Amino acid sequence: MVRLCLEYRVLRAAALLSSTVLFATGCDGFLDPFPDAPADNTILDGPVEGLTPDQLAIHLVGDEEFGRRFSPSDGAAPLFVATSCDACHPGEGKGHPAFNLTRFGRMEGGVFDQMKALGGPQLQHRAVAGYPPENIPAGATGIARFTAPAITGLGFLEAIDDATLQALADPNDSDGDGISGRVQMIDSTDFIAEIVSIEALVAGDVTGRERLVPIEGKYVGRFGKKGLTINLLHQTVQAYIEDMGLTTDLVPQDLFNVQVGNFATDTTPDPEVPTNVVDAVVFYLKTLRPPQRRNVDDPNVVAGERLFEEIQCAACHVPTLTTGRSEIPQLSGVEVHPYTDLLLHDMGPDLDDGYTEGIALTSEWRTPPLWGLGLARAFQGGSAFYLHDGRASTLREAIDYHGGEADGSREAFRVLSEQEQEQVIAFLESL
Repeated sequence: MVRLCLEYRVLRAAALLSSTVLFATGCDGFLDPFPDAPADNTILDGPVEGLTPDQLAIHLVGDEEFGRRFSPSDGAAPLFVATSCDACHPGEGKGHPAFNLTRFGRMEGGVFDQMKALGGPQLQHRAVAGYPPENIPAGATGIARFTAPAITGLGFLEAIDDATLQALADPNDSDGDGISGRVQMIDSTDFIAEIVSIEALVAGDVTGRERLVPIEGKYVGRFGKKGLTINLLHQTVQAYIEDMGLTTDLVPQDLFNVQVGNFATDTTPDPEVPTNVVDAVVFYLKTLRPPQRRNVDDPNVVAGERLFEEIQCAACHVPTLTTGRSEIPQLSGVEVHPYTDLLLHDMGPDLDDGYTEGIALTSEWRTPPLWGLGLARAFQGGSAFYLHDGRASTLREAIDYHGGEADGSREAFRVLSEQEQEQVIAFLESL
């Protein structure tokens, strides 16, 4: 989309220049053949403000790679879910359930087994011709389907200090408000240690940086439906291998279907996605701007925002956060409005699908950012699919699914007048 916008501006300038020449030579008029560009607050991609020319060049390379469609000859084999990042994140927006990720596992004696010996935790339900795709194995007690989120503004969420998230947490509900968000904590492994080492190398001598500091041997998780990944590099390489079947330096082993004991890979040399491409995609994700608000001065939107806070929705969907120090100066010390605390919250039995990751309970989910919510349906084919798996088709239905720690807010919404409920919806649509 960024490329299209830039090309549009070039073509538009050329058209204007042509019109000047035509008028100067005595033509009666000039018909502009180009449509108006979409308003900035109706699209989700675009770089953060103030990137240098060198930064913008890397951003555009990452944009190109994000839209690249891989074929089996490129290494997208033998198992996969999708063949491009754009397939799951169309227009950088929330995905369509047609490309939902399916994850599964088994609870045994209070311990969750990701069933890795049977291909878990993620199902690759597509495969190249002649190769068997995976099936959910017998014995799985938890099956979750994840709709891919919008990816804008992620660099700002990554730049929020660990201490900020810890300060928002209240695991024992010490204030008695019924809300007890927890920080997801990820065990340190050799793989995680390498991710942390690379991040430290990238950060260089950035002083005052307070992220990826081990806490009793664990790291703060902040991305993914249950906060399983610790930063955008972690998220990206996991997506390459688990979603597209593509190897990287950090994950060099191809997928294969262990369910049939077929250790077949592909003939493409590994890594199939070189480090410079991974780096460009990660930089692209870091430097995508946050979504822009719409209709902020509408009286109903203003009233809905006030009600949103009064019924305590903002206790989890925190409106304002401030980033810490970042190796990308444009992301440092910035006040942003993502409407999330990035914490795990118990959402009650209706959203408990028996699956979990990290320390999260099966009923716990990371608070999703709400910025860009009002644009979701535009990137999902004209119909909206809300919540972690797209099960809700309206915002009212999504609110009705909120239980557990959100039960009080749900009930407070239900007792609002019809007009007040519509005002809350208008506010959410403005995000």
